[in-house]
Amino acid sequence: MIGITLTTDQIRNAPAEVRRWIEHEVIASLGIAADAPPAAALPTQTAHLVALSAEEAAAVLSQIQGMMAAVNVFFEFGRPGISFGQPAVMAFRLIDILHHTRLSNIGQVMACLDLINQALSQVRRDSSARFCGFDNEGHCLIAPETQASIAALWQNVIAKQQPAASSAAA
Repeated sequence: MIGITLTTDQIRNAPAEVRRWIEHEVIASLGIAADAPPAAALPTQTAHLVALSAEEAAAVLSQIQGMMAAVNVFFEFGRPGISFGQPAVMAFRLIDILHHTRLSNIGQVMACLDLINQALSQVRRDSSARFCGFDNEGHCLIAPETQASIAALWQNVIAKQQPAASSAAA
């Protein structure tokens, strides 16, 4: 076996197909991606992906407010994702979430996503409701309405902090 060390810049500057291959290898080595068809990794009939309204997104945020890592992961879904499928879902790469949140490993990201799913179940009073699902390529999937609600919530949080910052400077 041969080991190779790559810097973050080397990975970022690599061609897209090389980055995808590296992502696949890392995810496979962590045991996150199953060798099952993509449909098997999506939520089943017993667990269903739900679209969060702005009010529900705020309620989920209030449930996880004391867990900063989970809050950071939650707000990652306010970023634009890749929309595909019918009905449409938004895909976010787990490796990008890991990078943006500065968590140590994918396991921590998954633990945060589990907390968010639990918070949603409490908010909805539905144990089968899921904030997100996963595919076998290392993507986290959410409803487009959920992404829009989280983005709007983020803008509200920032807007509320602006007057406080302005008056503190005066």
